[in-house]
Amino acid sequence: MSEREAYEPYLDGYAGMLAGVCATGRRLGRDELEGLRERGERAAEAGIGLRAMVRAHLAAARTVRAGLPRGTDPDLLLGAVEQAVDAFAEGHERAQRLAVRQEEAARREFVDDLLYGRSDLGRLAERAERFGLLLSHAHAVAVAQAPEPFGDGAAVSRSVESSLLARFGTRRILLTTKDGRLICVAPADEPEVLTHFAKRAYAADGEALVAIGRPHPGAGGVVHSYEEALGALDLADRMGLDGPVLYAADLLVYPVLGRDRQAMADLVGTVLGPLAGARGGARPLLDTLHAYFDAGCVTTEAARRLALSVRAVTYRLDRIHRLTGADPGDPTQRYTLQTAAIGARLLGWPEEEL
Repeated sequence: MSEREAYEPYLDGYAGMLAGVCATGRRLGRDELEGLRERGERAAEAGIGLRAMVRAHLAAARTVRAGLPRGTDPDLLLGAVEQAVDAFAEGHERAQRLAVRQEEAARREFVDDLLYGRSDLGRLAERAERFGLLLSHAHAVAVAQAPEPFGDGAAVSRSVESSLLARFGTRRILLTTKDGRLICVAPADEPEVLTHFAKRAYAADGEALVAIGRPHPGAGGVVHSYEEALGALDLADRMGLDGPVLYAADLLVYPVLGRDRQAMADLVGTVLGPLAGARGGARPLLDTLHAYFDAGCVTTEAARRLALSVRAVTYRLDRIHRLTGADPGDPTQRYTLQTAAIGARLLGWPEEEL
């Protein structure tokens, strides 16, 4: 089928309509304009571009102009063409907007099913191919969150998406938003995608924190990796972990420690409970322990982090030793103290009761 034959169904009666306007001097009627809008919708649904149809309308108008009686006002023809093309374009754009909304709805439904595992896995894998994912392969998920929520079409989200597309094209990458977070799903054999995503998310919003889940195979693997990334973000909030990038693989010890809450509560209460009797309560001494362990047990670095003198930090560590009976400087006793300190963070102690 030639290009002209493809356009003919959408131009049927158009030449006669123009000729009639030029002969009577009237404007196009409401029914004629609505018919043109419907043709525009059908053309869009058939995948025919608007520019091509505008050219076809103008070509038909030139043919009509060549056959007009001498002395016909050309403005009549131009006005009719303007009305016709405008109505046709309105219908075409209306169909395009509807298609975009339907595509967005389908994409959002797919993302929800993918991240929450709420669909039949076989059907989910079929739908995934439409969005560039091959769920038979292993994937990893990165989740970025910031004080200002990420939104679809927001400047920050577009910036990250543009950077990913420029660097990696559209190869098997899914970028979306969910609950104010920016999410990237990428093949496990291309870890540089998630690394670049994390860098661009932090560059776009200097307060962004990105967590990357471990790679897992299959559709269920995407859910697992996503939940790991969310867990890492939650852990960072409770533990005060530094970003800008957290890897779930590096944080596996924390879920293990927190799995038996009662046992952890007993450890915290037994080891650190005596700190509550200190002047000012347990918080200053517990903060000192956190800073000391985070600094690699280097007193001068802990003092810098706490904005205290080395002497003050040394005094506090000695006070902790006397109250708990465990010496932070002793390698064996240090492990018990550090585990209890981690447990205190996980449980929110001393602000929360054990």
